[in-house]
Amino acid sequence: MDSKHRWTVAVVAAALIVVPVLASAQMVTLPPSGKNQKASVSQWIGLVEVNVTYNAPKVTAPDGTDRTGKIWGQLVPYGMANLGFGTCGDQCPWRAGANENTVFRVSDDVKIEGQPLPAGSYGLHMIPGQEEWTIIFSKNSTSWGSFSYTAAEDALRVKVKPKKCEYNHWLTYDFTERLPDRATVALRWENLEIPWTITVDNANELYVAKLRQQLRNAPGFNSEGWQEAAKFCLDQKTNLKEALGWAQNAVSLPYIGQENFNTLQTLADLQAANGMAADADATMQKALEHPTARPIDLHQYGRQLLTAGEKDKALKVFELNAKKHPNAWPVNVGLARGYSAVGRTKDALKHAKLAVQQAPDELNKKNLQKMVEDLEAGRPVK
Repeated sequence: MDSKHRWTVAVVAAALIVVPVLASAQMVTLPPSGKNQKASVSQWIGLVEVNVTYNAPKVTAPDGTDRTGKIWGQLVPYGMANLGFGTCGDQCPWRAGANENTVFRVSDDVKIEGQPLPAGSYGLHMIPGQEEWTIIFSKNSTSWGSFSYTAAEDALRVKVKPKKCEYNHWLTYDFTERLPDRATVALRWENLEIPWTITVDNANELYVAKLRQQLRNAPGFNSEGWQEAAKFCLDQKTNLKEALGWAQNAVSLPYIGQENFNTLQTLADLQAANGMAADADATMQKALEHPTARPIDLHQYGRQLLTAGEKDKALKVFELNAKKHPNAWPVNVGLARGYSAVGRTKDALKHAKLAVQQAPDELNKKNLQKMVEDLEAGRPVK
């Protein structure tokens, strides 16, 4: 190899060595600036995942200075501010944390304080105020702080009221209310919290979509999957027409359906919910007479009828339970309730006394003794 070629090889080799070194230098991981530790908090609202990832400053400054009473309106100025750096000029909001963007993520479409926000990741910024705050969800979630913030990238702005709270040395985010279709998330630092609500208007629709998907997979190859899906829709009063088909599959889908008290009762209830009263009565009667119907099943169904005000139908169910399962627990309890409901106090008292003797535990015994006392005093069973 001549000297020219040796020089070319040497240059190429040097380049191959330098490039990884430069790339490595750009990717090193160091402790967070200002010792503002990174944190993340998540909460599911039904099937919707909500996450806030942030860097948390503390009330004490990095040099140890106590900043209590000097956070709001001073360290964190009210209104828009000029940070002295970046492109936002004097229209810079607070980054709602420290260091990089505070990032708010939602897996599905939600509403923030009643305003729609599509699924996605957002840079979370705030405009503080003594009486009112503005929360900004920016489409830019990857910047450092709010130095390059621009209102043109706003996805949503909402206004909320700040509240006093217990002392928090570290800035933190917490979910302070958690319900099946909504949650409240709050930024808390020092003695102030900034809460806002997240609602999922279509929580049941998301579950139904998930059920449809799952019933095409393993859960659809057993009766329990169809039964549970149908029961969910029945309980939530949603998707009732399709759920009727699911309930029928739970009973009679070839090779999969299982006819038993539970599947028949769900089918009957969905037939009733779809305006098929005669079919519902026939199916429910079949459920009540089915070999799988346990004493507790008939008793609970009788109680449902009492709650619905159908006293005569309830008594018939309690009497059927006594015929099928004489002296089994809680047959006498049901008879006492049924007879009391139709005004046959003497018969109710007789069965209440029998039920006391069969009580499986002290709590039931105590409640039944109270029932006996009420009936002896001429008071109906509650």
